[in-house]
Parts: sequence; structure tokens; C-alpha cells
Amino acid sequence: MKILQINASARSAGSNSTRLAAAVSARLQAQNPAASIELRDLASAPHPVLDEPSLTALFTPAEQRTAEQNARVALDDALIAQVQSADAIVLGVPMYNFGIPVQLKTWIDDIARSGVTFRYTANGPEGLLKGKKVYVALARGGLYRDTPADSQVPYLKSVLGFLGMTDIEFIYAEGLAMGADAASKAFAEAEEQMGELLA
Repeated sequence: MKILQINASARSAGSNSTRLAAAVSARLQAQNPAASIELRDLASAPHPVLDEPSLTALFTPAEQRTAEQNARVALDDALIAQVQSADAIVLGVPMYNFGIPVQLKTWIDDIARSGVTFRYTANGPEGLLKGKKVYVALARGGLYRDTPADSQVPYLKSVLGFLGMTDIEFIYAEGLAMGADAASKAFAEAEEQMGELLA
């Protein structure tokens, strides 16, 4: 079993979402002692955003690309290969201004490639990243679960599902900015949830 942990926080150290994601990965590895964990920290190793040169490189036939374009496409290829080879994916996701971090959006933009991780068919789009279990570790300062203010869960369900990853579990640590007692309670509840999901 191969576990891919993606830390999406803008902080490399002291991140609540990273702490939560690491706890999920540790429980998965405890269940599967032979499992390996591959870590990608989007703060310490930021990925370039999808911009006009990136799009130009992607839409240029491989044999016509410049060396610079090949290098840019290769960066995305590496992300895609990581996801393709993973059996379980753990996403550590903080909430920034009611949405996901730009680091995570960049990662999603760069693994979503037509003909590789999804394709269009006569019956509509088909995700090609199938058979993977996804755990999303959500860390929030306030309380958003099951409210209209939670834009993260619907978006992640939609975009990951579009890519073929439909087996998703969401783990919540909320109220982390509402005082020490609330934060302790949030992590205790998250641990309880992990225990139920990964018994």
C-alpha cells in the first residue's frame, strides 16, 4: 500500500491541517505496517501556478516543445505520477477565507489533465484516477461543517469525483481559533472520528 500525503497549508511548520493529515497517515500505516508514506508539502516545495506559459506548454505537441516547455510539463507529470501510483491519498486542508488554499488549487489544476486523469466520452466525462481512497483532513478556525458557508467540501467532492476519486472521507477539526478549550475539543473529536473510520 502506498499512502500519498499532501500538505496544503501555506505553513511548513505549526499547521493544524498538517498535524491532522499526519495523524490520519499514521493510523493508515498502523493498519498496514508495510505501507509507505510519500509526502508532498506544497509550502516547502511550491508548485508553479497554471498560467499562460504553462497552458501553452501543455497544448504544444510534445515533439514541438522547447526545453523550457518540456521542463514545465515534467513538473506536472511528476504530480500526476504520484497520484496515479498511490492507493490512499491524505489531504491536509486548512480553510482560508472560506475556500481552499491556493497551493491546493494549484495542485488540483496541475493533476487535472484531459486524456490522462480524466477524459470526455459519448456519455460525458470519466475520471481516470479510480480505485483510490481519499481522506481529507479539514482544519478550520470556526464552525462550518454542514453549513452553507462550507464551500470546501462540495468543491472537493466535485473536483475529486470528476477525476475518478469518489471514495472520500472528510475528517474535521473545527473551532480551532475559538480558544484553547475549543481547540483541544476539536482535536479530540477529530481523533474520535479517525478511530471510527480507521478502526
